[in-house]
Parts: sequence; structure tokens; C-alpha cells
Amino acid sequence: MSALGDIIEAALAKPRNLSARQIETLVAVEYPAEIRAVREAAYALKVRHCGKTVSMRGLVEQGNVCAKDCLYCGIRKSNAAVRRYSLPYEEVLRAAEEAARLDYGSIVLQSGEIESEEHTRFVEKCLRGMQALPGGPFGITLSLGEQEDGVYRRWKAAGASRYLLRIETSNRELYAAMHPEGHSWERRRRCLDVLRACGYQTGTGVMSGLPGQTARDLAADVEFFAECDADMIGMGPFIPHGETPMGAGAAVTPEFKARQLRTGLNMISATRLFLHDVNIAATTALQTLAPDGREQGVLAGANVMMPNVTDVKWRKDYALYEGKPCTDENAAMCRGCLERRLAAIGETVNYGKRGDSAHFFARCAAAGTRA
Repeated sequence: MSALGDIIEAALAKPRNLSARQIETLVAVEYPAEIRAVREAAYALKVRHCGKTVSMRGLVEQGNVCAKDCLYCGIRKSNAAVRRYSLPYEEVLRAAEEAARLDYGSIVLQSGEIESEEHTRFVEKCLRGMQALPGGPFGITLSLGEQEDGVYRRWKAAGASRYLLRIETSNRELYAAMHPEGHSWERRRRCLDVLRACGYQTGTGVMSGLPGQTARDLAADVEFFAECDADMIGMGPFIPHGETPMGAGAAVTPEFKARQLRTGLNMISATRLFLHDVNIAATTALQTLAPDGREQGVLAGANVMMPNVTDVKWRKDYALYEGKPCTDENAAMCRGCLERRLAAIGETVNYGKRGDSAHFFARCAAAGTRA
């Protein structure tokens, strides 16, 4: 058996059964036969743990006001070209109602990072309002950035069950190159521990294909997910935004897109092969790089998608990167499109189900705590 075959065999045998060098091999595959072997193995694991079904999260992009100034992000606070918005409570609830009407069992509430008592209370109100909607209780994921410990506890008590806080990269030096002074990798890492202690299904993730990033860095990212004992992973390829320091003047060529897509899919497969039972998202960024990017993500091992249920009039203003797809499709159109796309690859939609992380329940059982 080839060296890659040995790695795949070890990965399929049990979770966390690979060395850093073996993970590095997986994230760096580039020849078609190697890619096919890795993706097929990762998809087999996805089917084993999640079935031939994809769980949906209705995504509500609540606002693009952000206190952070990350050098890659289109809604960074220093980007004066952005039309800022913040959805009022009534519009957040309307979007959540649309997710419920479309039979999505889960909702994601996402915004720029804000730390204030007013914002904390607003999110609490939204959570209670969403959980009171017909069809609940819903699995609600928050993606609202770094907060104080007490804020996380308040949001959990108000009805949130999951929290996604991407570390962006496990390499501290690379993180520092992507952020101005005042942004702390250590604080972000500590927040993940707090979220886990609060009882959230805890998610993190990274960007792949960053300038200066190596296959060894990406392998370390996959190991970081295991170190955090993460329940869910949300990753995406780096796509430049022209109004940012890291994106100004960047050439998004077909070759660049192909490389970024390959690396992003490799990371999904490597993560599935190493961690087995976590939830992994096929992110919209993949579709920016290829029309069938999200379906390719599923075939690489992902089992979650996050269709946008925000009113179309706001979607172009929540542009973390350029070329964001589906900004002119309403939620019902998006639902039908995704259903057809998934059917074409032999997958179904997990309608009406929360699609909770199997890993979360397994680790709760192992610790003797309530899920």
C-alpha cells in the first residue's frame, strides 16, 4: 500500500490517529488521484457519522458594525466604503420566522464584533424571541466574536445552544500579521475554553490559503481543533477584499481560485479524517471559487450548510470578502436551489432537525455531564 494509502487506512480506523506529518500530507495533496482518494475516504466517514444528509442553518446577518479592524475583512471598522447597518429586532425575528417556515431546524445569528451592554441585551431579546417562534425549540448558533465570560453565560441562558468563534489561524505569528495591535490571539483562544465551560456546542475554524501560510501551519490548525475538543468547524479559503490592507491590489486569477478551492477542500477532508464525528460546514466562500463549491465541500466531508435568510436588501453590505454569491436570491429560492444541488450528488436535506454535533453528545457522555 502507498504511503497515502497507509495514512487513509489509519485515519479510517479511529479518530485522532494521525501524526502532524501525516495530516500535513493530507492538506497538501494536489495530484488528481491523491485528491480523489482522500476525498472519497473523508466522504465515507461523513456518511458513517452523519448519513447522506446535510443539516441547514438559516443565517441571519444581523449587522456589519464591527469594533475589530482585521486586515483581511471587508467590514473592518476602518473601511469607510461600507454602508453600515444593524437590523432592528423586528427584522431579525422576520428572518428567523422565514428560517422556521422553510423548515430549517437551526438558526445562526451573526454580526460584526461588538462588546456593550446594549448589544448584549439586544441579543438576549432576539434569542428569547426566536425560541418562542412556532416550530421550536431551535438550535441557535451565535457568531458574535469575543465577549466577556458573563455575556456568554447570559446568551446561553437566553436560548443559544452553539457558538462559533473562528481562531482564524493557530499560528500566533501569522495571526499577528493579519491583525493590528490590540487584537489578541490569547484572548480569542481563552474565549473558546469559556464557551465550552458554559455548555455550548463549541465551534472554531481557520482560513486556508493565507499569504505566508504553509501546509505545516494548516496541519497544526487541524491539531488545534482536536486540542480544543471542538464540536463544530467552520473553515473557509482566504478571498481578498479590495478595500482591505491584505486584499488591495490582489489578483484573483483562475489559478488563484483553483488553488484556494483545492486547499479549502483538503482542509475539510483532513479535518473529517482526523476528528470523525464533528459538524463541518461547507461555507459560502467555496461557492465564490466555483459554482458547485459547496457541493464539493459536502463530497469532501462537510455535513452542514448555512443558507442566508437575511432580507436581500442587506446582503451585499455584509461582504467579508468580494464576490459573495446568492446576494440577490431570496431565502425560498435558495432553499430550492440547495435541495436540487444536493439531490444531484445523492444527498438530502435534514429538514426540521437541529443537526446537533454528535461529538458534543459523545464528549458530554464521556464526562458524565448533561448535553
